[in-house]
Amino acid sequence: MSAEKPPTAASDPAELRADCGRCFALCCVAPAFAASADFALDKPAGTPCPNLATDFRCGIHDRLRERGFPGCTVFDCFGAGQQVAQVTFAGRDWRSHPELAEPMLAVFPVMRSLHELLWYVTAARALRPGDPLDGELDRARDRLVALTESTPGQLRTLDVDALRREVNPTLSRTGDLVRSRGGRAGVDRRGADLVGADLRRVDLRAANLRGAYLIGADLRGADLHLADLTGADLRGADLRGADLTGSLFLTRAQLDAARGDRTTRVPATLGRPVHWTHLPLTPVTGPGGGRRPAAGTRRPGRRRG
Repeated sequence: MSAEKPPTAASDPAELRADCGRCFALCCVAPAFAASADFALDKPAGTPCPNLATDFRCGIHDRLRERGFPGCTVFDCFGAGQQVAQVTFAGRDWRSHPELAEPMLAVFPVMRSLHELLWYVTAARALRPGDPLDGELDRARDRLVALTESTPGQLRTLDVDALRREVNPTLSRTGDLVRSRGGRAGVDRRGADLVGADLRRVDLRAANLRGAYLIGADLRGADLHLADLTGADLRGADLRGADLTGSLFLTRAQLDAARGDRTTRVPATLGRPVHWTHLPLTPVTGPGGGRRPAAGTRRPGRRRG
């Protein structure tokens, strides 16, 4: 009898959620860190974080924020880590097989981009936009799933940016259609610079906030029903009393990067970040209440779909 094939995103949607126990700490090795409010030190790409233990576990996992690593707490690989570790490289780790370190670390960011796109397509399909978008989303999902099962060599040559340009229009049209279901689409602030903005009195229902900079923005009590939050940067945004239960394309990483409390309403599928109940709400430093990330650093709260 042949060995059971590891589950993939094609067979199990849970594979679009990170399972660190089945990964080899790829997110602690592959990316570069720049010393900032998000990371306490500089780390070159491809170098293991000094907090990484020999068993691939983080030595300060339960106190990352206190030790100056909030960027780690909001990073989401969308299940790419276990896909690379268990499927692409068949369970072989980079420590036992050092010859695999370079190709494995090179493949990881490509797989993460694929899984991120696959997460957005799956979320869009769940909105049931109707024909012809249903068909376009199904075809996009099938193609993305097939690409996640590619060989390391095929993954390394994949043009992820071109793939995003192909898929993004369908995702954007899905968001626009769903936003208009309430009778009207809200304000269009896609890509807007709203760093530190006071948005408590702004009507954000069914708003287009794709890619908006909401770092340190005041969203207390905001109604974000049907608001498209694809890629919106919510780091340090004050979400106390806000209602995000009907928001579109909201990720757990965005919630983890923001600030909220027990009055913040979030989708049951995402849950409430633990640190919301343990950390005080303090102002975010920088002009206008927010701070932009340094050029070239990883932006943990910002996602592209």
